[in-house]
Amino acid sequence: MDTPRVGIPARLAERMTMPEQHEYLRSKLTRRGLLRAGAVTAGAVAGTGLLGAGPAVAAPAALVTPPSPTLITARATGRVSGALVAPFGRHLAFGADPKTQMRVSWQTPFAVRKPFLRIGLKPWDLGRRVEAEVRHLHTPPLVRKLPAVDQYHLHVALDGLRPGTTYYYGVGHTGFDPADARHLGTVASFRTAPARPERFVFTAFGDQGVGYHALGNDQVLLGQEPAFHLHAGDICYADSSGAGRPGDVYDARIWDQFLAQTETVARSVPWMVTTGNHDMEAWYSPNGYGGQSARWALPANGFDPRRSPGVYSFVHGNVAVVALDANDVSYEIAANTGYSGGRQTAWLDRRLRELRARREVDFVVVFFHHCAFSTTKAHASDGGVRDAWLPLFDKYRVDLVINGHNHVYERTDALRAGRLRRRVPIGATVDPVRDGIVYVTAGGAGADLYDFPVPDSYEGHVRDLESIASYHWRKGRVKAPERVEWSRVRFTGYSFLAVECEPGSRPRMRVTALAENGRRIDHFDVVRSGR
Repeated sequence: MDTPRVGIPARLAERMTMPEQHEYLRSKLTRRGLLRAGAVTAGAVAGTGLLGAGPAVAAPAALVTPPSPTLITARATGRVSGALVAPFGRHLAFGADPKTQMRVSWQTPFAVRKPFLRIGLKPWDLGRRVEAEVRHLHTPPLVRKLPAVDQYHLHVALDGLRPGTTYYYGVGHTGFDPADARHLGTVASFRTAPARPERFVFTAFGDQGVGYHALGNDQVLLGQEPAFHLHAGDICYADSSGAGRPGDVYDARIWDQFLAQTETVARSVPWMVTTGNHDMEAWYSPNGYGGQSARWALPANGFDPRRSPGVYSFVHGNVAVVALDANDVSYEIAANTGYSGGRQTAWLDRRLRELRARREVDFVVVFFHHCAFSTTKAHASDGGVRDAWLPLFDKYRVDLVINGHNHVYERTDALRAGRLRRRVPIGATVDPVRDGIVYVTAGGAGADLYDFPVPDSYEGHVRDLESIASYHWRKGRVKAPERVEWSRVRFTGYSFLAVECEPGSRPRMRVTALAENGRRIDHFDVVRSGR
């Protein structure tokens, strides 16, 4: 459905103060009863439009600020000085080797000259300067009354870094130098993975979007001081339909909002994403991943990094992480089902075998979007994931599987071949070699919540059930009823995972689920009796 605008006409806005613009919008809202104004991109805000308006003739003197000569020149020539453009949306990602590689990405609302990154070992000494790669995305007005959007994503690949070292960095361009005293407040930092395994925490969730709950989850998450974060797909919901079709409702400007929202965490915590169904943006490339390739710089060690950027792996300390694209195997949402021709699954087999052969790797964590096991009314379980990947998870004794897709928290007992092997109550310890694998749905990052067909059951509110009537998707989008015994924890609320990883003679992963208010809703430990 098209959305009519109720914003201020540009010619009128240029003659109004901000208080007058506020009053204009308030009166319009009162008359119409509902404000339906479209979102404004960072570029539009920084250019003309509301914030670019000059003062009204009758405005009080205290509110009158003459435009700078630079801004007047920019308006006259159609170009914007780099001094007027601040970078935003910084987000980090590991390279294939987190000990020595980091990728820094950010955005500018306009094309800028000679974008770069400065880096050093002290915040006041950013002596090394690295030129940035520019990836330009143009999005036409795919929905009537939405504008065309141009977005400029900048990336720098940092290689040859020291393990276990804190680096300080700033990003800029001609006219905006982070080393300038005026911009020192924009300097951020990151830390590379240690040379030898040591204790660390990582966090995880899926299905975030833009909003108060998403922002709240980010801030509680940041308090865990994670070494990295896993985002299991459905990142910002610019594609609100999620079917992966050319006719999906799509607003590219939501990415600007998302990256600005996430920057408080992602500028210092590597934000490792994979692909959900809402991340298939049909305009940019045949498989819909052209937008993701432009916005993110992820490890390029998957089966086809150029076509499938959300498939990769890395090792941090004693934990190996594997990211997968479940759109390739989904029976529920078939827009990309089978696009890899089986190559992703073959790569997964090889990669799990290689990781299990590495002596420093105690635990293997796999994350992707669609759920192998869930009982919500919305998506439940995807039989395509079960058929394609569960045999490999069991074969290589994967230690933890993390999904999104269902906007809740749900955690299984220990499973082998999709069947209950051992019950894992809250606070228990599980051994993937002896007991089976625990699957966690952590889809409560911020998007609207789903519900279960039965009552919630979580720490302090345990309501154990012998079995639950649910379903899974078969080929042809067929819902196959099933009665399951493995749904151990269910929480209808916003939440995320925090996993504390301990190396040593008795390595352990302490898995904790936290609600957005910081309250613990689930916890269990993962240990291994062998390789």
